[in-house]
Amino acid sequence: MVTFTRAGALVGALALAASLALTGCGDEQQKPSFVGGSASGGSPGAATGDTSTPSAPAGPPLPLSPGNGTKNKPVSTEISADLPDGAKVTKVTLTNAAGDGVQGKMRTDGSSWVPNAPLKYGTTYTATVSATAADGTARQGSSTFTTMKKPKSTIGSGLYLFDDKTYGVAMPVVTEFHPGIPKKDRAAVQKRMFVRTDPPQPGAWHWVENGTQAYYRAPEYWKPGTTLNVRIALAGIPLSNGRYGDVDRKATGKIGRSFVMKVDNATKQMTVYEGGKLVRTMPVSLGKKSTPSSSGTMVVMEKKEKTVFDTRDDPDPANRYVTDIEFAQRITWGGEYIHAAPWSEHVQGRQNVSHGCVNVSTANARWLFEQSRVGDPITIKGTERKLAAGNGWTAWSLSWSQFVKGSALPVPEGGAGPAV
Repeated sequence: MVTFTRAGALVGALALAASLALTGCGDEQQKPSFVGGSASGGSPGAATGDTSTPSAPAGPPLPLSPGNGTKNKPVSTEISADLPDGAKVTKVTLTNAAGDGVQGKMRTDGSSWVPNAPLKYGTTYTATVSATAADGTARQGSSTFTTMKKPKSTIGSGLYLFDDKTYGVAMPVVTEFHPGIPKKDRAAVQKRMFVRTDPPQPGAWHWVENGTQAYYRAPEYWKPGTTLNVRIALAGIPLSNGRYGDVDRKATGKIGRSFVMKVDNATKQMTVYEGGKLVRTMPVSLGKKSTPSSSGTMVVMEKKEKTVFDTRDDPDPANRYVTDIEFAQRITWGGEYIHAAPWSEHVQGRQNVSHGCVNVSTANARWLFEQSRVGDPITIKGTERKLAAGNGWTAWSLSWSQFVKGSALPVPEGGAGPAV
C-alpha cells in the first residue's frame, strides 16, 4: 500500500455462485460456500483527480511511488506522491504504453490514488501527479513502472452480494477467503475492501478469528432504501504466506423495508415487526435441551420453499432422520432454520421439541416465507446455547463496541465513512 506524504511524514493512513447445501437442524457445522459478486477487469478511460488545468509546474519534480523505473509491482498498486506541506493534489493520470488511460479515485483521506480496476499483469504504466502548493505554485511528478507477472499462488475469495437484489435491513457485506487471511495481512487487505452507502451511513469491518470471513455493517440496521456499493479489490494484493489476492469483486445491492423477527424462549412466541410495527405473533417450538436453538441475532441466509433435511451422518443415532421440509429459511451454517413443522403444531407455544430449528405451523411458515428476504434479522433469546461467532452471518450478534474490536484498522467513534 502506498501513501501520499507531506514533508516526508505519513498523513493518515466471491465469483463462484454456489447454493448453500441443506443439512437440516443439528449441530454439524457446514462450511460457507463461496458465492456472489462479479469479478472486474481492467477499465480504460480518462484518469483524473481534480479535472482543473494546473498552471505550469515550478520547483523540483514531485517524488512518486511507485518510483521511476521500478519493476514487479503488484497490480493492486496505488499512486502516491511526497507533497510539500500544505500542497494538494489537483490531478492524477495513469496510462499504459499505448497511451490508454486508467480510471481511478483519490482516497478520502488524500493518502493515495486508487485505480478503479486492477492493473494488468506484466504491463508498463506511466503515472503523473499534479499538485498545487500552499503558495499557489504548481508542482508535478512523473514515474514509469512495470507490474509483475501473474502469480501462481493465490487465495480464493467470495462476496455474498448480488447486483440488483434487494435484501433485509440486517444484510451484512460478507467476504470469504480460502485459506484465511493471516492476522499480519488483514490491515492491508481491509484497506482494499471498499463500501459506499447511499444514503451515507458509517460502518466497520469485523474479522472472524481464523480470517476466513469478514463482515461489514453499520452501528444500527441499514436504513430502508439504502444502496450498498461494494468493491473487494483483492487482485494482486501480496500476502505474507506467499499468496496473492485472486480477483476484484464488485456488486451493488439494495436494502428493502424493515422486517424483524424476535423469538422469546420464555413465552415460546415469535413477534414480527414491519416498519417498526407489530404485524404478527405466532407460537414456536425451539430446540429441546439436548439440541438447543442458538440465542443471538441471526440473519436469513437462504430460502427454500421445498427441500429435504438429511442428518443420517449425525454421530448421535437419535438425531438421524430424513424429512421433507417446506418453507425453510437458513439462519446458521450449523443447520438451524425457520421452517414449517406440522408434526409439532400441537406443542408449539408450550414445549421445545426440535433439533435446534424454529418450528412454526405450516400457515405461519408460508406467511413468513412470502414476507421475508435474505438479510432479514431474527433474534432468539433465552435458550441454553449462545450463538457461536461465524456460525452464520453473526455480525449483528455482537454489540457495536464488540464488533469494532474485530477490525484490523482503527475505527473512528461511530464508524468510518467511505475510503474512496
